[in-house]
Amino acid sequence: QVQLVESGGGLVQAGGSLRLSCAASGSFVSMNAMGWYRQAPGNKRELVAVVTSGGSTNYADSVKGRFTISRDNAKNTVYLQMNSLKPEDTAVYYCAAHRDPIRIETPQSLIDSWGQGTQVTVSS
Repeated sequence: QVQLVESGGGLVQAGGSLRLSCAASGSFVSMNAMGWYRQAPGNKRELVAVVTSGGSTNYADSVKGRFTISRDNAKNTVYLQMNSLKPEDTAVYYCAAHRDPIRIETPQSLIDSWGQGTQVTVSS
């Protein structure tokens, strides 16, 4: 089990950038996959990006080419660099850690650890 704390959210204008951080404590290296999810008002929480322990990444189509996920095992931290932000990126962003691969079809109820979430608001 790991404990996750997100930071870096805030208010930004459309076209701007933000970098989210997720600091982990506990058995970070045992987590096969780290991911970022987001939930906009009235919507279900959706998977945004995933990075494995080996550094492989995967992204939702809506953020490909704009967001970059990375993982620093030495610092027990996962990052989400968000560029060219759009108003539709507005959501609460959650960090997740899982001992198995995270895929779109992975039931969120089975994810091992979640952060508390950080708000990202993109104004038009």
